[in-house]
Amino acid sequence: MANIFLDVNKLISIIDGGGEEGLRRYELVVASLSWHIVSYLKKWKIPNKRLEKLFEVLVSVEMSNEIVKKAMIGPTNDFEDNVQLHSAMLGECDYFLTLDRELLKMKHFGKMQICDKI
Repeated sequence: MANIFLDVNKLISIIDGGGEEGLRRYELVVASLSWHIVSYLKKWKIPNKRLEKLFEVLVSVEMSNEIVKKAMIGPTNDFEDNVQLHSAMLGECDYFLTLDRELLKMKHFGKMQICDKI
């Protein structure tokens, strides 16, 4: 089974009701940073049943010092994008799903394919 990393923008898109079809058969992975970003942007009050349900079905990659150090180097000039990319690598993901046009231009990061859908 392929591991699929959800960039925070793709995660928000799925929460808003788009692009979830077919993903349930994969192991879905997110950066632990994504929980903060989603909760903040959606202005979710805690406790939140939707957040709890998502947390049950998604695998979270911890934001370690190793990820932070690598994110400060690259591969892009956007720290948050780099955190997402390095989290996906640490999570041994095969695909990185994103809506970010700049990241989509990269096509690959290491052995991981960057795409907007599977």
